[in-house]
Amino acid sequence: MKKIISLVAVSILFIVGLTSCGEKKVEEKSQEIKVGATPVPHSEILEIAKEELAEKGYSLEVVEFTDYVTPNLALSDGEIDANFFQHIPYLEEFAKERNLDLVSAGGVHVEPMGLYSEKIKDLADLKDGSVIAIPNDPSNGARALILLQTNGLIKLDPSAGLKATEYDITENSKNFKFEALEAAQLPRVLSDVDAAVINGNYAIESGLNPVEDALLIEGAESPYVNIVAVKTGEEKSEKITALMTALKSEKVKAFIEDKYQGGVVPIF
Repeated sequence: MKKIISLVAVSILFIVGLTSCGEKKVEEKSQEIKVGATPVPHSEILEIAKEELAEKGYSLEVVEFTDYVTPNLALSDGEIDANFFQHIPYLEEFAKERNLDLVSAGGVHVEPMGLYSEKIKDLADLKDGSVIAIPNDPSNGARALILLQTNGLIKLDPSAGLKATEYDITENSKNFKFEALEAAQLPRVLSDVDAAVINGNYAIESGLNPVEDALLIEGAESPYVNIVAVKTGEEKSEKITALMTALKSEKVKAFIEDKYQGGVVPIF
């Protein structure tokens, strides 16, 4: 009888031990944060935030994407916990179009969009009929057109707002022709067009300095703040709160200002 009792006791301890190990593994897994990001500047910024998160017991895995479509699909499918590459107008348009339940957990920085050219050095040199390349996604395409309007190159229908398209151009005195291409391709076509409106991250990644190289650039009033996106309901979770705190740390702010010299502007 004593042997039986001993064996039962050992079995119970063994099961408790396995359960405890299982709970520990689950707990450890819950401390991991998997974030999708485009390489520049988002992935670089996350590498700095990684140090801050480690101090709070979180491990950060950065998954790099080179396009603007896959990161939101991966987030919706649960492959990552968050993504960091887009602004709210893009997120809202994409989520509506694909019927995804995604929201912003908070803004981090602005990447000023700019107009670049390899053929001219001054806006006045843009000739009648010049070809200007712009992003082909709705939110960034509108953003590009608004930038051109702000600088007097075209006029848009005021009712179009942040959803402006080429069809909303009401004045185009120099008969500019617009070529809509995937945002990531724009730096590569600079030699083929007269000018291109390029997102800050792709400009920086291709070796362009938005402050020094752009013929014109967005101001600090830009509504296109880059955000961290998550599934609805996760924006206030402990690990996302920890991620946002790390991204808004003084260390990250100093890194952004020193590294990008105005090409990326922190909003905190």
